[in-house]
Amino acid sequence: MGILSRASYIVRSKLNSVLNRAEDPTQTLDYSYEQLRDELQKVKQGIADLTTQKKRLEIQKRRLEDNVEKHNEQARAAVEQDRDDLARRALEKKKQKMRQIEELEGQVADLQGKQDQLIEKKDQLQRQIEEFRTKKETMKARYEAAEASARVSEAVTGAGDEMDEVSKTIERAEERTEEMEARSAALDELQETGALENQISEKSKLDRELEEVTTTNEVDAELETIKSELGEDTEAADEAVDIDAEVDAEVGEVDPGEVEEMDPPAIDENEVEAELEELKDEE
Repeated sequence: MGILSRASYIVRSKLNSVLNRAEDPTQTLDYSYEQLRDELQKVKQGIADLTTQKKRLEIQKRRLEDNVEKHNEQARAAVEQDRDDLARRALEKKKQKMRQIEELEGQVADLQGKQDQLIEKKDQLQRQIEEFRTKKETMKARYEAAEASARVSEAVTGAGDEMDEVSKTIERAEERTEEMEARSAALDELQETGALENQISEKSKLDRELEEVTTTNEVDAELETIKSELGEDTEAADEAVDIDAEVDAEVGEVDPGEVEEMDPPAIDENEVEAELEELKDEE
C-alpha cells in the first residue's frame, strides 16, 4: 500500500469515526423510511404511466376494429355492384387494420404484464414499508429510552462530557480561590511585618514605631499623674481624720467645770468651718 493510499485510508477511517459519533439512528431511520416511500411513489407513478399507455393502445385497437367492420361493409357493397376491384382494395385495407390490431393486442398484453408486475412490486414494497415503519418506531423508542438512560447514568456517575466540563470548572474555581486566599494571607503578612508599606501614607515604618512609642509614653505619664493625684487626696483625707481625732481627745480630757472657768480661746469659727469645708472638698 502506497503512502497516498494509506493516507486516504486513514482519512476515510477518521471521517467514518466522526460520522458514526454524529449519526443519530432516529434520523437515519426516518430518512430510510422516506426513501422507501419515495420509491413506492415512483412505482405508483410507473403503474399510472403504463395504464395510460395501455388505454391509448386499447383506444387505437377499438378504432381499428371499427375500420375493419367498415371495410367489410365496403367490400360487400362493391361486390353487389360488380366492382371486384373496389372490393379487393377494401379487403386489403381490412387485412392491414387486422395486422395492426394484432400488433396492438401484443403491445397491450405486454403492457398489461408490466403493469401486473409493477402492481405486485408495489404491493410487496408497501408491505415492506409497513413492516419497516413498525420496526422504525420500535427502534426509535428503544434508542430514545437508551439515550435517556445513558444521560441519567452520565449525570449520576459524572462520566459524560458535560459533567467532565462541570468538574473541570469546579477544579478551576477551587484553584483560583486557593490562589486568592494565599495572596490575601501573603499581603497581610507583608503588611504586618512592614515589608509592604502603605503607598498612600508618607510615614515610614520607623516613623510609625516612634509615634507608637511616644503615644505609649504619654499615656503612661498621664496614668501616673492620675495615680499621684488620687494619692494626695487620700493623704489629705487621712490628715483631716487625725485632726478630728485629736480635737475629740483634747475635749474629752478637760473637766466640764474647768471648761466653764477657763476663758475660751480666741478661735475664728469661720476659719475652722472654711478649713473643714476644704477638707471635705479634698475628700
